[in-house]
Amino acid sequence: MTTAPLLQSNIPGYPCRRGKVRDIYDLGDRLAIVASDRISAFDWVLPTGIPDKGRVLTGLTRFWLDHLGIPNHLLSLNLQDIGPAFAERSAELQGRTMLVRKTQVTPIECVVRGYLVGSGWKEYKQSRSVCGIPLPEGLREADALPEPIFTPATKEESGHDINISFQKMVDIVGRELADTLRQRSLEVYRRGADYARGRGIIIADTKFEWGTLPDGEVILIDEVLTPDSSRFWPADVYKPGSNPPSFDKQYVRDWLETTGWDKNSTPPELPADVVAGTQRKYLEAYERLTGTPLV
Repeated sequence: MTTAPLLQSNIPGYPCRRGKVRDIYDLGDRLAIVASDRISAFDWVLPTGIPDKGRVLTGLTRFWLDHLGIPNHLLSLNLQDIGPAFAERSAELQGRTMLVRKTQVTPIECVVRGYLVGSGWKEYKQSRSVCGIPLPEGLREADALPEPIFTPATKEESGHDINISFQKMVDIVGRELADTLRQRSLEVYRRGADYARGRGIIIADTKFEWGTLPDGEVILIDEVLTPDSSRFWPADVYKPGSNPPSFDKQYVRDWLETTGWDKNSTPPELPADVVAGTQRKYLEAYERLTGTPLV
């Protein structure tokens, strides 16, 4: 299904909070989350959307929640269950909208790293550690870590999230919840990474969000193991010692780096070939992991 990109949804009658990609509508005791086709890079939302991107994110999240069987916030993907205002906009909202339970969102990004890359690689070169966790000498960029590590970060309204120590996380949310989130995040990453490897994709790292229900139950929320929340590498071309190509917006970042854009002003429009190339990467990630094309 290839359509014009949806840059913004507009559903009258409901309060809406817009993130970089998602439009979140408050339905009272529940939320409706619409994944748009917006794409961000270098902390800017770009003026050009990527067709089908929101459907890929929503479809992959649904797939993983079914596959993992872990308690989560998803109630329905049926627009009729959300309400008439959503159902009558099915052409733009179908496949990209989730009805979810409201939770008390944990104010921590639960990051799990299985490979040494990105900010972790930069820190390792300086200190032989990542987020204060000591690592062996002699690791190369993109090397698999001896075992996955949990590296929490704060959630920032603008700019980059800030890496923090596990002890700092304990100070923020308490020891019991911090221990629970670390254990569950590592477990979900390991299960997801094992499955993905069998489909030809390495999940180098990812971030999870968790929320607490009124009865105290902790559940998985937001998107799960998608190209936006994770770093996906094709296993067939993976080679330690350099940063592998990825199934995500790295394609867009690389193009932006060639434009002379100063990253402090309105970003340029993406050319058609970059849009098409990025769309292909998202769709391929979906098809490899689910075994079916996006419909």
